[in-house]
Amino acid sequence: MSTLVQIAGWWARDYAYAVGRQLRSAVSSVSPDEFLSGTGRPVVVIPGIYEDWRFMLPLIRELHEAGHPVHVVTVLQRNRLAVPKAAALIADYLHQRDLRDTMIVAHSKGGLIGKYTMMLLDQTRRITRMVAVCSPFLGSRYARYMLLPSLRALSPRNGVTLQLSREQSVNERITSVYGLFDPHIPEGSVLPGARNVQLDTGGHFRILADEGTIRAVLAEAGAPSPV
Repeated sequence: MSTLVQIAGWWARDYAYAVGRQLRSAVSSVSPDEFLSGTGRPVVVIPGIYEDWRFMLPLIRELHEAGHPVHVVTVLQRNRLAVPKAAALIADYLHQRDLRDTMIVAHSKGGLIGKYTMMLLDQTRRITRMVAVCSPFLGSRYARYMLLPSLRALSPRNGVTLQLSREQSVNERITSVYGLFDPHIPEGSVLPGARNVQLDTGGHFRILADEGTIRAVLAEAGAPSPV
């Protein structure tokens, strides 16, 4: 019973956090240009589905305060595009800005977009690493019951999801962060060959602001560049 109570508490706090962040994002007047300064490793942020970049503002601020220029690809809007189309926008942004030794920080569906970009659209390896938070690398069985095509595309049976799960060549450059329980991804976010970081908490959204997530992101952002 205690476990069920704990899960219910995680679930309630998770949705309260998500609603609060969405409301703050809707009224925020902050500009993405405010975070482009810095001498550290450049970071590109990819939010989850139906999230705009401001949803990840707490992590963006932490990275920028640590000296990293943080880039957001505003043409993603609320991230409803198919993974290949969104990945093409990310690759185009990297090329246009001539970003190198770049780290991606992604939430949920954003991790699929990041991995697709690394696998198929980054031949010159502009992306050296990615931290993905609560990403459905194996899909989510709940997606098949969704009415919206953008959500059904996250099914484990989706062709792109299957392609991403089978290909492991870039996994060693990915850190996957997740909690003990994710109400949206019963399959979990463990990624073979990656650095998998399980935090002692639960949820799908609130974990973005967890101290463990922040530590993992900042550690990867500040790690030495590959030779």
